[in-house]
Amino acid sequence: MPKFRRATAWLIDFALVLAAASALAVLTFHRISALVTDVPELATRGGWDLLTSRGDVIDASEGFGIHVWEKVVRDVEQAFGLLVVATFLYQWAALALAGRTVGKALLGLKVTPSRPRRAALRAAVTTTADVAVYALACVLLVEGEFVLSVLVWAVAVVIFFLNALPVLSPTRRSLADRLAGTAVTGFGLSTPAATPPVRTF
Repeated sequence: MPKFRRATAWLIDFALVLAAASALAVLTFHRISALVTDVPELATRGGWDLLTSRGDVIDASEGFGIHVWEKVVRDVEQAFGLLVVATFLYQWAALALAGRTVGKALLGLKVTPSRPRRAALRAAVTTTADVAVYALACVLLVEGEFVLSVLVWAVAVVIFFLNALPVLSPTRRSLADRLAGTAVTGFGLSTPAATPPVRTF
């Protein structure tokens, strides 16, 4: 079934995103571990805070803890940012150069037309729907904004379905396809209704 093939292609591509996320998670874990286990640096920082605290040991300890926590949060936020950028670059490069991602290639599907500008817009929408808004929700959670994180997570789910559900329509074009003026073609998908008019840029 065409819809099943598109879903399978998406799952393959999303598996690649998860693999990248796992690699970044391991890298971030090692960065945080290196921070915590760097005893000389921590001792120097802690000693300096103590010396400049004028005897306020509690305040010095609190400031030192905040300093370490801010570094941890920064490392986590950088990892999420890199994941979003990597996802966009993968989608854009694959569509601009080959007209298909790895998942679509394995399922015999192609995005047309595949001009760089259309590919960039489609990649931006796809990345937003699949990764970026979820990443923002996670960053807000790390920042301690629990309520806002939940709201953004709910928005992420809505955006995901807004992008995916139009594939069930007769034209079989996702929101990303409609905004970028593209269509996914292939065996069982190449229909006149699915192919948008070609515009020149």
